[in-house]
Amino acid sequence: MLNIHYGDLPEEIYSTSMYFDHTYLDSWIEDDFSKKMMKSVDKAEVLGPQAVKTKALGVIPVTRLSGGVKTLLLIYHDREHIFNASTCGDNCAKWILKIAQKSKEDVTINLHHIMDFGDKDFEIRILNNNVIVHNMKELVLYAGDFLE
Repeated sequence: MLNIHYGDLPEEIYSTSMYFDHTYLDSWIEDDFSKKMMKSVDKAEVLGPQAVKTKALGVIPVTRLSGGVKTLLLIYHDREHIFNASTCGDNCAKWILKIAQKSKEDVTINLHHIMDFGDKDFEIRILNNNVIVHNMKELVLYAGDFLE
């Protein structure tokens, strides 16, 4: 299940891009699920563990991927930490749900805004009040209380 904490969380990794640059492993980049996320979000084709090819930027090191992709890779591969998923655009939302569905254990993220998880039903636990929501209408109703 996907767990979301809204608002400040002392233990969250806030600067996900910088954290990624100093902690990612080559194996993360070569993973098939990771490749799908990079292709979907950044239109990036993995050339190897250190380089990707994008339409917009050409061949770049993986440290120049978007903040959203870096955060997705962290959420998927590093279960020891809670990451600030507000560095992701709404185009990452479906991937966050897929990571949670794919995982054998709960996945926890932190948000500082209401991310659009789309029109389909889902199951998300809001940790601030321990309420489980099933669609965007419910998410907005309960999550809005915890954001400024």
